[in-house]
Amino acid sequence: MKVYYWMIIVVLGLITIGCNSGPDSPRGFSLPEGNIDKGKTVIFRHSCLSCHSLEGMEAEVASVEKELEERVPLGGRSMRVTTYAELVTSIINPSHRISKAHKSYTTNEDGTSVMRNYNDVLTVTELIDVVSYLQPKYEVAPYTYTPYHQYTL
Repeated sequence: MKVYYWMIIVVLGLITIGCNSGPDSPRGFSLPEGNIDKGKTVIFRHSCLSCHSLEGMEAEVASVEKELEERVPLGGRSMRVTTYAELVTSIINPSHRISKAHKSYTTNEDGTSVMRNYNDVLTVTELIDVVSYLQPKYEVAPYTYTPYHQYTL
């Protein structure tokens, strides 16, 4: 019984140590609330629709000259939640994670994203507004279960 008790203490101790992310932890990082209407304006100002498509903006997308073989869709249904932090990271560090579905035409020969670096172009306020505009465009799609028939003997 004492062995299990000590094993539990050791495991809990290791979990506690593993939770300490150190100085690079995002803990405590928070951006102010953005303006959705201004976010839409920023998308047009910086020509995001030349490389991206966005549901509900088909007419606007068609009027902008395409820069990629295919436009990378923003928003839509996904099996997982797309977080605010993921959207911020996708804009300020687009090579962090590249969608496998679009990798063939969105990466350079060295595997980095073809997306231009907007870190010196977008203001922090514009970044916050764009992410506030895009976040509600993502919808979590419920998992579709495979129906199995009841087997009888």
